[in-house]
Parts: sequence; C-alpha cells; structure tokens
Amino acid sequence: MASIFTKIINGEIPCYKVAEDENYFAFLDINPNTKGHTLCVPKKEIDKILDLDEATYLGLMKFVRKVGLAIEKTVSCNRIGMTVIGLEVPHVHVHLIPLNEMKDMSFQKKVSLSQEEFVALAKEIQNNL
Repeated sequence: MASIFTKIINGEIPCYKVAEDENYFAFLDINPNTKGHTLCVPKKEIDKILDLDEATYLGLMKFVRKVGLAIEKTVSCNRIGMTVIGLEVPHVHVHLIPLNEMKDMSFQKKVSLSQEEFVALAKEIQNNL
C-alpha cells in the first residue's frame, strides 16, 4: 500500500507544495514545529534513508539544500535544522525546521497556521527557490 507521502506526491491528498523536480518533492508539514517546517522526500518510496542508492541519497541532499536555502530567505530564524527520523511514515523524509532555539527541534512543541498562512508561506518559499 502506498505511503501517505506517495499519495501526496500523486495528488491524491492535498498539500502545501514548496518544490518539486523529477525525483524529489517538498511540502510544508501540516503539524509544524515552527513556521516553515518542511518535509523533503524522494518520489521513489523507500522506507529508510540508508536504503537509498547513493545517487538518490546525494540527489535528495542537494534538493534539501536548495529548499533549505529558500526557507532561510523566507522565515526569520537563526538557522535551518535538519533531521531524519522516519518512524511515523515508512517513506524517507527529511525535516527542515527553522530554528531560533533548541526546543524548536523538539517534536513536542507545535505551532498553528491557518490555511491562508500555509498557502502564502508555500508561495513565498517557492519564490525564493
């Protein structure tokens, strides 16, 4: 069965898309730690990051860097944090989280955004790619 991320990539589930190319897809996390929290995924559904072939892994990191730089131009923060956990969804995903303090990386603290805020934020990040 396809993961929720594959369904998002295929347009079966809506998202706030930030970036897409032939092999990778980025969208805003709908339960973000901070404003701008974005997920970057390969379109190929693989469960664990270290199971990616080297070319896909390196391509993902290049894509992550491009998206991270755009987020940094869009959201006021001290830096962009990056983490790969992958326990909730069996599809490789890299979290990019704008940080101002260490607790911003904690998945215990969340922020709320309206649909309008999500749409505007996704467009602004896209414009900074």
